[in-house]
Amino acid sequence: MTRYEKGLQQLQNIDGKCGEEVITKLSNISPDLGKYIIEFAFGDIYTRKGLSLIEREMITLSSLLTLGGCESQLQVHIQSAIHVGISQQKIIEIFLQCIPYTGFPRVLNAIFTAQQIFADL
Repeated sequence: MTRYEKGLQQLQNIDGKCGEEVITKLSNISPDLGKYIIEFAFGDIYTRKGLSLIEREMITLSSLLTLGGCESQLQVHIQSAIHVGISQQKIIEIFLQCIPYTGFPRVLNAIFTAQQIFADL
């Protein structure tokens, strides 16, 4: 199995339809970026042993929140987190855990992003 095939399979396991939509949107403007995401992030990193998909998504949520300004990617990964079995309540707890380290504004942005995703479910 190639890196691309492994990555595409893992993307579908984690993100379901949402991840495919991101890659499809990139196909018109930057197909190489979509390929890099599939091969590197999902083919190389997400398939490593040592962490479960749930743990990986928890880390991803925390990282995106901490970076700030990543609400679009946070939307995708909130949906991914739910897709791999993280409850809405646990997602909120992950965000609350970040308050002492990143501050209220970034946590508020993440909470409001989650609120939009939860309302759509």
